[in-house]
Amino acid sequence: MNLRNVAIIAHVDHGKTTLVDQLFRQSGTFRDNQRVEERAMDSNELEKERGITILAKCTSVEWQGTHINIVDTPGHADFGAEVERILSMVDGVILLVDAAEGPMPQTKFVTGKALALGLKPIVVVNKIDRPDARAAEVLDEVFELFLNLEANDEQLDFPTLYASGRAGYAGLKDDIGDGDLNPLFQTIVDHVPAPALDPQGEFKMLATLLDRDNFLGRILTGRIESGTLNINDPIRAMDVNGKIVEDGRVTKLFAFEGLERVPVESAKAGDIVAIAGLMKATVSNTIGTPQITEPLHAREIDPPTLSMTFSVNDSPFAGKDGDKVQSRVIRERLAREAEGNVAIRISETPGGEAFEVAGRGELQLGVVIETLRREGFELGISRPRVLYRDGPDGREEPYETVVVDVDDEFSGTVIDKMAMRKAEMTDMRPSGGGKTRLTFSAPSRGLLGYHGEFLSDTRGTGIMNRLFEKYGPFKGRIDGRQNGVLISMENGKAVAYALNMIEERGVLFISPGDDLYEGMVIGENAKTQDLEVNPLKSKQLTNFRASGPKDESIRLTPPRRMSLEQAIAYIQDDELVEVTPKAIRIRKRHLDPHLRKRESRRMEAA
Repeated sequence: MNLRNVAIIAHVDHGKTTLVDQLFRQSGTFRDNQRVEERAMDSNELEKERGITILAKCTSVEWQGTHINIVDTPGHADFGAEVERILSMVDGVILLVDAAEGPMPQTKFVTGKALALGLKPIVVVNKIDRPDARAAEVLDEVFELFLNLEANDEQLDFPTLYASGRAGYAGLKDDIGDGDLNPLFQTIVDHVPAPALDPQGEFKMLATLLDRDNFLGRILTGRIESGTLNINDPIRAMDVNGKIVEDGRVTKLFAFEGLERVPVESAKAGDIVAIAGLMKATVSNTIGTPQITEPLHAREIDPPTLSMTFSVNDSPFAGKDGDKVQSRVIRERLAREAEGNVAIRISETPGGEAFEVAGRGELQLGVVIETLRREGFELGISRPRVLYRDGPDGREEPYETVVVDVDDEFSGTVIDKMAMRKAEMTDMRPSGGGKTRLTFSAPSRGLLGYHGEFLSDTRGTGIMNRLFEKYGPFKGRIDGRQNGVLISMENGKAVAYALNMIEERGVLFISPGDDLYEGMVIGENAKTQDLEVNPLKSKQLTNFRASGPKDESIRLTPPRRMSLEQAIAYIQDDELVEVTPKAIRIRKRHLDPHLRKRESRRMEAA
């Protein structure tokens, strides 16, 4: 069979999507004069902005008579569930490793999943044209990683190529400086086995990805495990326990060509296809003939480790920016999100005005929130909380492996800060160029809100990578934010004269003219306690000439504006992030100062 199914796996920013661009160009998928955006596979608006892959995507190229289905997978640990499901659709993986950075935490995660499935990797040492490339050492590190992950002899006998995805060449030696990607195409054809599946059996397919189309409804993507499927065939969906979800008919059948889904009349075992026609079936369901009685095995997804509360926005500005503010609309949208994104879990809180959303990390949940606000939703978001579990020796909490690359001069500060967060250093080694690589095992709870502080401590030069490691013993109390906040005690527009006086107290988050309300957080106090201030106070007008500055001559320090993730990481348990399509504000959970004092006394007593 002239068919190969392969996934490209790597740590974030090691060049997967750029390499796929070049595979498109050199296989003739794009015309020579066709104008195509860089990183064409990152089609989602958030992916383009952040420069990362969030959603796994299927595509294909033709090379010398062989049809190669390629799956581009996310490189960030928070989207690991996408990677785990995708690997069940392919027969081989291309492991991409940066020629300077070497294997990183996510490299270990995705490689471990691939090896456990028995897949034999092709190792591509990418960015070989970097001036700080160290190809031989990186290859040794990859081999050591495979040994640590208990790879078998066949998996250890992996082919290696050296490449520059951006420049579009690959070769068998690390001194290559030009050429094309034909050596990589040839290695895929030679090394990745054709699907060894039965085209004569009854049709069965495991739904791996869920998409929606305004005209076609649900579109389920997966690899046909056995049999043949034709347009208008009757089909049945069954869940992982063997319970029938629904019966239906194939209204549309798509294969993948380049970046497009193209309609086809039929498909056979081994093909990766997308099916329309079912109304209820979802990810992990088995799709098959109406006669099927046993579901296909669906891989278990690692459980969520973090949760946030999404509540109805009840601030004085509710409904000003967005048109989706009711709990019913939020409930329906979150339920839809959980269907396609199997790594998150939704539960309703008593009263039905708020929802617990659990996921794999701050970035994953941040992407969900950002998607909702762009769709017109308004929400109140709580501080993230880690999810504990009961172990044999009592309460256990999630731990993460943290790999930090910093300039040598900042390593002491980072070690001290991580120790305050109950992290244990497991490795420390020079990484060249005056940098040190530090590895920690840290409770996830201690890392909440640390990234911004880490960037400040390393003057923006540090790089931190995190990966879920295990559940381990509860580490006890970890101190959170050290500073209190400045809270508005009035409703209205901020006045420069008042902000000039307040600025002496700490760091401002707002500018003159910004709309404010009572209970909104407008800055960070230089001291540990919260402070209520009046940002609307104007200068008293008298018959005497004032010696103080006029409003137009006041020079304020530029405010600290926070991104969504920074705001979520910053807040404490008694605060919320108000998220609307046009604004991100921090506020106290209780806007009334008397309610806040009463709640504070109750918490102290508890």
